[in-house]
Amino acid sequence: MPKAKKLIASCNSPEKATVKPFCEIKNLTDTTADLHFYGDIVSDWWGAWQEEDQYPEAIKNFLAAAEGRDLNIYINSGGGSVFAGIAIYNMLKRYPGKKHCFVDALAGSIASLLPFVDSDRPTIPKNAYLMIHKPWCECEGNALELRKMADTLEAIEAGIWSVYEDNLAEGVEIDTIKELMEAETWLSGEDAAKYFNITVGEENNAVAAVGDYTKDHCRNTPKDLTGGESPEDKGEEVKDQETRRMIADIAIQHMD
Repeated sequence: MPKAKKLIASCNSPEKATVKPFCEIKNLTDTTADLHFYGDIVSDWWGAWQEEDQYPEAIKNFLAAAEGRDLNIYINSGGGSVFAGIAIYNMLKRYPGKKHCFVDALAGSIASLLPFVDSDRPTIPKNAYLMIHKPWCECEGNALELRKMADTLEAIEAGIWSVYEDNLAEGVEIDTIKELMEAETWLSGEDAAKYFNITVGEENNAVAAVGDYTKDHCRNTPKDLTGGESPEDKGEEVKDQETRRMIADIAIQHMD
């Protein structure tokens, strides 16, 4: 619990709640700065449990401090919050400096939008992945609330389509991408180049950031990214995690 106590204590400080050390500009020169997405994309500081996690407020502060320098953006993320990811994408697109994007291992789910802020063509190595799928959420409520959420998800998906459509390879139709999203498709660098305007880079040794979200909810994760376990192999583990979450929720509800 030491980390939790430290986070709770820091909540009273707006400065600490918006800027964490990992968001400081690194490898700064007169003309360039490096930005890393090496964890989950979360909504705010409170959700950033790992130092690698990124959120819109931190990116806004990073870009303000970068002062128009060109950015080298390195991506190894399985995604996270859709709304946070879209906000970050739009901030980076508006940023006046040039952007050079490199997928070091994985740009998955909402993080799959980030390579396309590149001012020209993002680089995805042969052994890295671009993973695209339909947006999803956990939702509870009555029939009207569930239908409203379905409408919201469709509106979000349409926004994601527009980003992909702006970056299609010659001759590729957006309907093809929609089919790939429906199937949850993991594209290697070479495969991604068949559908999108990207540069295929040489293989690297980065380890893909496959977190619990990806392992628990993505059904087609390549075995080499999950230690050889298929989604079926993880069935009992996922059930156990869900049971633990339910117990935790019940305990919290009955706390004084």
